[in-house]
Amino acid sequence: MKKIYFLFLLSVLISSCKKGDDQKVMPPQPFEVYEIHTESVPLYEEFVGQVYGEKDIPIRARVEGFLTGIHFDEGQRVNEGQLLYTIDPEPFQEKVVAETSKVSEAKTVLVQAESDLRRIEPLAAMAAVSQQELDMAVSKRDAAQSSLEAAKANLNIAKINLGYSKMYAPIEGIIGKTNAREGEFVGKDPNPVILNTVSQLRNIRFQFFLSENDYLKIAREYISRTERKIERSDSADVGLRLILADGEEFPEDGKIDFIDRNIDSSTGSILIQATFPNPDRLIRPGQFARIRVQFSRADDAILIPQKCALELQGQYSVYVVNAENKLESRQIKVGETVGEFYLVQEGLNAGDKILMEGLQRARQDMEIIPNVTEFQSKKVSKL
Repeated sequence: MKKIYFLFLLSVLISSCKKGDDQKVMPPQPFEVYEIHTESVPLYEEFVGQVYGEKDIPIRARVEGFLTGIHFDEGQRVNEGQLLYTIDPEPFQEKVVAETSKVSEAKTVLVQAESDLRRIEPLAAMAAVSQQELDMAVSKRDAAQSSLEAAKANLNIAKINLGYSKMYAPIEGIIGKTNAREGEFVGKDPNPVILNTVSQLRNIRFQFFLSENDYLKIAREYISRTERKIERSDSADVGLRLILADGEEFPEDGKIDFIDRNIDSSTGSILIQATFPNPDRLIRPGQFARIRVQFSRADDAILIPQKCALELQGQYSVYVVNAENKLESRQIKVGETVGEFYLVQEGLNAGDKILMEGLQRARQDMEIIPNVTEFQSKKVSKL
């Protein structure tokens, strides 16, 4: 009996020791937390578009012929008035000679007609010739005068076409790759008509399309900022930034300088053009890029780093540190994405502290040592 009682006491002691071990609690550990504060935040959206030069002037062959000379280096800068191409001028020179001959012939006919009229006029005054003969002499003089004017016009056209056999740069800029080579017949389809393009790149034009709803948002923001400019003399320009294909932000600010007359009924969109300075000639025509357009500004906005939020089936939650330094899971409603931050619409207040690191180890009612830390963005700073 004593043996049984001894075994019973031993088992109770062992059980008590195990329970004591199980009830040991890890001391609170330090965790990085982010403290909520409010700020005024501009809200942006991005749209894809294409780049054009400030001026993109095609070099067009205005007469037909064989290309006899290319007088520039492709892809280099050309000056206004610089000779670019020459087309075989001989057919046009011959045409000038032929039209010059016709002008001389017309002058001879006119001189003869005027001489006949001067001879007949005194006779008609003495009634020595009929009125009909006088009228015929006047008509011949007038017809000869008209023929001379027509011959001069044809000669002028021939000279113009001869001038078109040389093509000059219409503006200063960068010229591209030529579409024809020496010896090639140009100026008539299917042969090249547009031989090249010269672009001015001091400024670039960026064209993109907005849906009707997006256009209304931007237009209202512009009107609102214009009114504020009248009241407070601040800028009324809609904020524009260009995002290049490699993800880098172009450092120059843009300005909207063209909005199309109408909404395209087939696409429900409207063409917008913005101009950006391009002092280093970094951007070239034909590039695709994204433009970031400021729609509005959120005052007293709450931003949290995206890494602080847990997302499950479209629902977002964060761990909030309460007054006892314990974690509480809280549902939040997020809106716009601003850089690496979420704009929180509901669920958080200024001064709240939320867990920023170690979310996978966090548990409801877990006690921690909060270490308030500023979020360091790896991409772009808060806008």
